[in-house]
Amino acid sequence: MAEQKVLVVDDEEPLLEVISYALKDAGFKVRTATDTSQAAQIMREFEPNLLVLDVMLPGKSGLEFCQEVRRHSDVPIIILSAKSEEVDKVLGLELGADDYVTKPFSPRELVSRVRAQLRRAEAHRRHPSAEIRIKDIRINTESHQVFQKDKLLTLTNSEFQILLLLAKSPGKVFSRTTILNYLWGGGFVGDERTVDVHVHNLREKLEEDPQQPRYILTVRSLGYRLCEP
Repeated sequence: MAEQKVLVVDDEEPLLEVISYALKDAGFKVRTATDTSQAAQIMREFEPNLLVLDVMLPGKSGLEFCQEVRRHSDVPIIILSAKSEEVDKVLGLELGADDYVTKPFSPRELVSRVRAQLRRAEAHRRHPSAEIRIKDIRINTESHQVFQKDKLLTLTNSEFQILLLLAKSPGKVFSRTTILNYLWGGGFVGDERTVDVHVHNLREKLEEDPQQPRYILTVRSLGYRLCEP
């Protein structure tokens, strides 16, 4: 496998050094930026496999940059946020981030999250399976694309993974814990409401009326299931 490249964006130089050292020590090729303008230029030249992005940055915020990146790329994004920024975590996921890590965090935890996101992305490229159809939705795991009728939907990696998990066993109820373990290989440490945010985003993209979903159904006190084909 080619060396995986990670771009880390944070305006705290000491933290950048710690993160960069930990990722390099784990075998990743790392570039760093202290603001989004610099990050945008490095992304074009470096073409990272994953982006680690702080929420609070000088000038354009990390959340704004996350939204911009999502308009043209499905590169996995992990956002960094302080404990007092709960609303920013949720908003980051809604804008297309795949995961978040709360400050302060251990470098080992971040490396684990980075590896989990990259494993998922690599699995899609190396182990394609047949197209899955659920009503008017087509999930192509080889191309990592989802179509509703003839419309191509733009999903984040996490949204795609959740939809794929549910689609493999339509009608089966998956708990939030099961979904999190599937996404992060049992390495998730955080709030189960992360799943609710991703499901909310999926419904916004799939459903004609997200308040009355036809595809991803809530099973009260248990979790979620996909409708029968």
